[in-house]
Amino acid sequence: MVDGVVKLKLYLDNCCFNRPFDDQTQLTIYLESQAKLFIQQGILSGTFQLVWSYILEFENEQNPYDLRKDMIRQWRAISVENINESEKILAFAETLADRGIKAKDALHISCAVAAKCAYFLTTDKKLINTPIKEIKVRNPIEFVREMEE
Repeated sequence: MVDGVVKLKLYLDNCCFNRPFDDQTQLTIYLESQAKLFIQQGILSGTFQLVWSYILEFENEQNPYDLRKDMIRQWRAISVENINESEKILAFAETLADRGIKAKDALHISCAVAAKCAYFLTTDKKLINTPIKEIKVRNPIEFVREMEE
């Protein structure tokens, strides 16, 4: 809370961070990229708060493209919170995996829930279409639309 205003905490997964580096000739990718860049501006201006995690760090370090990796790594310093692995995070991730969510995705979501993020932002269609009652999972475009309502 700053000046009596509660700011939305956001968690962007690895595919969301990488979206602006994808093929921008595809309309959906271009629109998702623009929405993600708009969200980044909101983080930089203080409208939103960014949460980082150990699984984001791990996945980003696996990126074979140094420029992408370096640019994404900079967001860690901008985040308001860095979530480390814990038994609670691993246990919740396991329950998500039992619901059919891939292990790394489950860890991302578990970190976002542990940080009490309002939204988990992703471009992964399967995740967006999987009901997860513990957090709002949105595509960057959907998130921007909701914020404009």
